[in-house]
Amino acid sequence: MMGLNLLMPQDNDSKFYGVTIGIVTNNNDPENLGRIKVKFPWLSEEDESPWARLLTPMAGKERGFYFLPEINDEVLVAFEQGDMAFPYILGALWNGQDLPPEKNKDGKNNIRTIQSRSGHKITLDDTNGEEKIIIQDKTGKNQILINSQDNTINITSEKDLTIAAKGNISFKSSDGDIAIECQSLSIKTKAKYQLEAKSDCTIKTQAKYQLEASTGLGIKCAKGVKINDTSVEVM
Repeated sequence: MMGLNLLMPQDNDSKFYGVTIGIVTNNNDPENLGRIKVKFPWLSEEDESPWARLLTPMAGKERGFYFLPEINDEVLVAFEQGDMAFPYILGALWNGQDLPPEKNKDGKNNIRTIQSRSGHKITLDDTNGEEKIIIQDKTGKNQILINSQDNTINITSEKDLTIAAKGNISFKSSDGDIAIECQSLSIKTKAKYQLEAKSDCTIKTQAKYQLEASTGLGIKCAKGVKINDTSVEVM
């Protein structure tokens, strides 16, 4: 701490005003206050700052933006009243080695991105006529796509997709159809099962179709029942 101690104010005339560059050395705050420590390369490689509070767009009791910088990230540091014993982290910086996750080659600035260390990514795309929001994991194979142009939402999963609720689950389409296509389909209820159609209802299978009831089975049709088969057996 020798180099840093030299810059610590010994009196009111010894201050460090303005901002400076720091490199993150520690983000494991023992008091869980969201603070970090940094070193100052222009000063020394050994000296480490006191715990520094982190500026964030929103902070409050158990709420806010929680984005701690990674070890070795470059950050911008300021000091309370110029006192280096009280540093504040104003934000993180890209540089020649740590590049942004996106490029603005066309100068239109259409892409906004949040990307984590492993590659999890949220993309807001403002491209005219192609506006969309994409939430995806590091593999890129599991994704939620909100397409503003088509007003559609697509959910893609490489493997299982589970929807669980203790209350009701409703699938509604006011103007369109609902289609289910899969390898096999199983529907199991703990109580009543009801299937109702206001138009034709067709059940078709290319193999055996079995209808079984433990107590009774009723078939009711207002205009009669027609059975057309080469072989009908009633037992």
